[in-house]
Amino acid sequence: MAKRTGIEWTDSTWNPVTGCTRVSAGCDNCYAATLAGRLLRDVYRSRPPVVDSDITRRDPFAVRLWPERISQPIGWREPRMIFVNSMSDVFHADVPDDFVRSMFLTMTEASWHTFQVLTKRPARALRFWKKNKDLFGDGPFPHHIWIGTSVENQDVSHRVRHLQEVPATIRFLSCEPLIGPLDPDLSGIHWVIAGGESGPVRRPLQEEWVRLLRDRCLDRGVPFFFKQWGGRTPKAGGRELDGKFWDAMPRVAGLGGI
Repeated sequence: MAKRTGIEWTDSTWNPVTGCTRVSAGCDNCYAATLAGRLLRDVYRSRPPVVDSDITRRDPFAVRLWPERISQPIGWREPRMIFVNSMSDVFHADVPDDFVRSMFLTMTEASWHTFQVLTKRPARALRFWKKNKDLFGDGPFPHHIWIGTSVENQDVSHRVRHLQEVPATIRFLSCEPLIGPLDPDLSGIHWVIAGGESGPVRRPLQEEWVRLLRDRCLDRGVPFFFKQWGGRTPKAGGRELDGKFWDAMPRVAGLGGI
């Protein structure tokens, strides 16, 4: 299947929500905020934000809802890996519970896809599951709905602990941009992505940080995916680590893996 995105670990993106707010140092040079402020500025500002004010109306990266996009994956008949809300965070406080529920209704219906839900707010993911168990038959999130959290350094390792409480078949960490040493507890974690920062303003990635994560994954049998070293463009620094590509994916029904 032809990829519809430049992100190496997914096939497509799906954005029923756009916009976010900075919560930690990993957000400082956010690619989504930069894209919203440049190429997508007029498109995003044409839609009223969820929290409507003079300031948020002028801000292209204020949280906005796009309900007309909710059913898009149902029309994609060929199975895809889908990164959910690459331009936002499903579990941002400004996204209403009913809207989040409507997104998960689509995900449960379109079960031929794999949905990768990445959030910096995994505690809300747990609260959502508790309030909406009827969607999942009182069980965990279905195997085709992966729940992950972004962890850029040890300062935000509490997100890993929160994620470990979320009942999901696949829990994953996105350590990108990796901006400092990180030695997470990988108990109950099924996949780790790591990568450096890209763009005109970026922080360097140290090889020892990546090796530490890779070695922890190898020790625990956790699939490890190294996305990029970073640079002015995402591909500028290449993807090899110690002379090879690290492209492992979780092993689940219907999908390969290590």
